Amino acid sequence: MTTPTHHTPETPRDLVGIGIGPFNLSLAALADPLTELDTVFYDQRPAFHWHPGLLLDGARIQVPFLADLVTLADPASPWTFLNHLKTRERLFPFYFAERFHIQRAEYDAYCRWVADNLPTLHFHHQVDAVRWNPERHLFEVDYTQLGTDGEAEALGRTHTRNVVLGIGTEPHVPDPLRPLVDTPGVPVLHAADYLHHRDTLLTAGHVTVIGTGQSGAEIFLDLLRHRPAGREQLHWLGRTEALAPMEYSKLGLEHFTPDYTRYFHALTEPVRDRLVASQWQLHKGIDADTTAAIHDELYRRTLDGGWPDTVLTPGVHVRTAGRIATTKIELHLEHDQQKTRSRLTTDAVVLATGYRERPLNRILAGLDPYMRRDNRERPRIDEHFRLRLDPSVTGHVYVQNAETHTHGVGTPDLGLAAWRSATILNDLTGRNPYPLPTRTAFTTFGLENAQPQIPSARDHRALTPLVEGI
Repeated sequence: MTTPTHHTPETPRDLVGIGIGPFNLSLAALADPLTELDTVFYDQRPAFHWHPGLLLDGARIQVPFLADLVTLADPASPWTFLNHLKTRERLFPFYFAERFHIQRAEYDAYCRWVADNLPTLHFHHQVDAVRWNPERHLFEVDYTQLGTDGEAEALGRTHTRNVVLGIGTEPHVPDPLRPLVDTPGVPVLHAADYLHHRDTLLTAGHVTVIGTGQSGAEIFLDLLRHRPAGREQLHWLGRTEALAPMEYSKLGLEHFTPDYTRYFHALTEPVRDRLVASQWQLHKGIDADTTAAIHDELYRRTLDGGWPDTVLTPGVHVRTAGRIATTKIELHLEHDQQKTRSRLTTDAVVLATGYRERPLNRILAGLDPYMRRDNRERPRIDEHFRLRLDPSVTGHVYVQNAETHTHGVGTPDLGLAAWRSATILNDLTGRNPYPLPTRTAFTTFGLENAQPQIPSARDHRALTPLVEGI
């Protein structure tokens, strides 16, 4: 690795990061004290923001504050959440607040503090392509520098020995509702934009929330709290078979440890795919405090007799949808267990239908001839979070939050951010700047030794009387 003092355009970087979400921000923070590394991170957005449309008052992240960008790899780092509080003179108030789970808005403020102070981050930079240059044995990263208005100002190219992709996820819109999103008239929007349209939704006659995960629950609760008793006019629908709580037992949480990640990665592809589909309640259920708050609010509205004008129905999917004139939306619903169908007319729809990993194909089109893929044409990713490329490519492409199919349900979990970043940096530097624990869970997820033990002659003699006595 180089020992950078100041970078020149002709000097290749050691690492170029694409995307500046929490995971690449974690990597940048842990790379900051490694002075031998020459790194830069690009993002097309004007600044860091973490799910701004979902920063509802009181909404908390579902991991403890120790799952910040760096602590679980380096608690002495200057970029810890506790140091952020110290610099804001908020350490004693936080101490007395006794909060293990902080608010989403507070986590966003912490990340923005880190982003504002790291010199290696470059916003307003849209990465257009990544290629391998076999003559120079380097990656070429083409980007467009954007102005404050988002328009292109200049083109640039960076050469680097390694790349890390942290392009994150994008809102998922079910196919039947896709034509209705972002068209004039009746609001049909993804939960990612909820706060931007909240005032419109609060004045709408009837509102339907689709999606029975945490975001759907929080949005339903927020709408419920701000609508008059007896005239709530709220529907809450989702495909899951129950309004299920998220798995939050201590041993259940061990599925979000490095131990389980390593175990999962070693499984066969069909087994991994089956597990990911079956483990939805580990990360797509609803926080127990949120379900309790919803029930409390609904119960409060029965005190004067009658029931709130709400419908909560799991196990339902939208078959088709369309507009009625320009003022309403008609949803054609099917109940998966009953196999019954019905129609629902509504004035607004909020799609709390989650996120999907952004496809890597566009940005990595130039690397396609070198990429190794699995049976479903997904990139193969090794235990060090590197894309498996042709051996002729001597550099590495690391990925963050694009490896659920190879590393399991912990992939998008903030609690594994620092460990994954440290794993990448340990591999990148060829040394061990961040020593990591060899064991992190009480659960042993597989058999330690799958090979049958052959008894010794002494063991055989000891067993013989028991066999003869049967």
